[in-house]
Amino acid sequence: MTDTSLLIRLAEDDDDFVLSLVPRFVDFTLPPWRRRHECIEGIRNDLLRHLEDQPANSYLFVAEDAEGTRVGFIHLQRTADFFTGRSNCHISDLAVAPKHEGNGVGQALLAHAEEWAREHHCQLVTLAVFPGNERARALYEATGYAPDLLRLAKSVH
Repeated sequence: MTDTSLLIRLAEDDDDFVLSLVPRFVDFTLPPWRRRHECIEGIRNDLLRHLEDQPANSYLFVAEDAEGTRVGFIHLQRTADFFTGRSNCHISDLAVAPKHEGNGVGQALLAHAEEWAREHHCQLVTLAVFPGNERARALYEATGYAPDLLRLAKSVH
């Protein structure tokens, strides 16, 4: 699959597809203080809020292959940079359907985010990823993403 064989469009009636991919966000070793079901519920609730309320500065795009099969999605949020106040594009969520992994869908969705960010005069494209999500981290690093801030956590329970 090449980027040109994908159509990336704003999500419309794609709620079931988007929500079906939520388990992909925890399909690896999580930090010991994170519970898989809590992460799934939190991500699902955040996506539902977007799908139902369509808040300002929140954009959800779905990728379809040449046959019209939905193969992935990306959720972008326009944010203000803490240090500069300039506009950034934050990739809140990116997921590829399991049987379409390795076909360039993730790269195409990242390229779409970067083009969207340029069109909207964003300074940076940012994202967060669990350390254990090695496949996603490899993709991000291969496409030029590098650490900016490192968020550390410690359980106190």
